[in-house]
Amino acid sequence: MTRFLLHTTAIGLLAIGASWPAVAAPLKPDLAKSNVTIVFKQMNVPVEAKFKQFTAQIDFDSAQPAAAKASVDISIPSFDLGDPEYNKEVLKKEWFNAAQFAKASFVASSIKASAGAPAGSKYDVAGKLTIKGKTTDVSFPLSVKKEGGAQVFDGNLPIKRLTYNIGEGEWKDTSMVADEIVIKFHLVAN
Repeated sequence: MTRFLLHTTAIGLLAIGASWPAVAAPLKPDLAKSNVTIVFKQMNVPVEAKFKQFTAQIDFDSAQPAAAKASVDISIPSFDLGDPEYNKEVLKKEWFNAAQFAKASFVASSIKASAGAPAGSKYDVAGKLTIKGKTTDVSFPLSVKKEGGAQVFDGNLPIKRLTYNIGEGEWKDTSMVADEIVIKFHLVAN
């Protein structure tokens, strides 16, 4: 069983809340190759932004996926749209309300091998996602592969921003900013 502890500058999103056995050997994160981003549409044009600060911990053994655990906490104030004015705007109460909710997190409740996928390559992850004080049940597919001496974890988590009150008041209108958001992560550990 391997243990993956990732600490980087981006937003917090994954934490597991079941009790599982401790894991032996820690993997070293490659922060230069890991990232957490979101993709949404503004006026029907795709926009990608990243979280510069996050911590993630994954205890994972492909032979025993049910015993795996993972945690990610994302720093909301580290959200980066690539423009300081936009960054300041999305941290306001109407959007992320970073002053009150500085962290987002995900707590996995299960990780299972995907049916029909090659052994050790694809998994179905379920758990609880908390953003802006609102917690919901979510699920997403996870791909795991080896690249040289590294283990790579990739996933896309689709959500609806209005479920988490991201975009209040006039911003509830989805004609400018779509309701659908995809949280993407690429975590590399040696």
